[in-house]
Amino acid sequence: MSGPPSRSNRFNCLRASVQRLQLSSVLVSALGFLLLATTTGCPDKKTQYPACAGDKDCKDGEKCVNKQCLQCATDVDCDEGSTCESGECQRKQGFCESDSDCTDGKICKKNECVSCTSDAECGTTGRCSNGACLERGKCKVDEDCQDDEDCVDGVCQRLGRDKPPEVECKLVTIFFKFDAAELSAEARDALNNNAECIQKAADRNVFIGGHTDPRGTEEYNIALSERRAQSVADYLARLGIDPARFRVVPRGETQSQGVDDSSWQKDRKVTFEWQ
Repeated sequence: MSGPPSRSNRFNCLRASVQRLQLSSVLVSALGFLLLATTTGCPDKKTQYPACAGDKDCKDGEKCVNKQCLQCATDVDCDEGSTCESGECQRKQGFCESDSDCTDGKICKKNECVSCTSDAECGTTGRCSNGACLERGKCKVDEDCQDDEDCVDGVCQRLGRDKPPEVECKLVTIFFKFDAAELSAEARDALNNNAECIQKAADRNVFIGGHTDPRGTEEYNIALSERRAQSVADYLARLGIDPARFRVVPRGETQSQGVDDSSWQKDRKVTFEWQ
């Protein structure tokens, strides 16, 4: 029969118990860390811009494409009129929002720069010539100008004429009613005075220029302005002026300046210039 444990044995037993407690504490701590990592996940590794793992790593408005921050991923990431090309928003060729976005005299239709087809598409101060809008008096070739003008540095000009000597009497302008080429009583009275003046300057010839307001097509206005100028020339011829001294020049609406009914009245006219 054994007796009570000795003092040495009791000490060894106590030390073994402490070691077991310490080992259990380490295991509990390790298990707790593993449980925490499993439930919360490990923190993401920070990427260096412009590298990315997702859109959140990029600047506002940028997209993460193939782990790189780019301006766009698809066309929907760009503004209207632009497409996504190689990660950048590029303006569509020929896209426009107004005529000012177009070049070479083209106009903006349905967000596309196209050639004009009529004067009405060129605004109140322009005209359509060979598919391009030109300002009044502007030109690209001589055919854009009147018969007695040349295209010089983009502007219609009269060249090759020395300044004629002054004539004491004055030729007054004749006005017409809307869409008419008939002479009024006032117009005939004015032409009677003009005829006397032309007779006095027997060594001078005269340009008779027909004009219209800007309403109507370019072709119609040219024809109407010619009828007006010709009616004046015919009347002067009946008064005894030699028709060989006249040169009828249909100018159409090219020199019109009116913007409403009252000011358009001054555009419907026939003017005179000494040659």
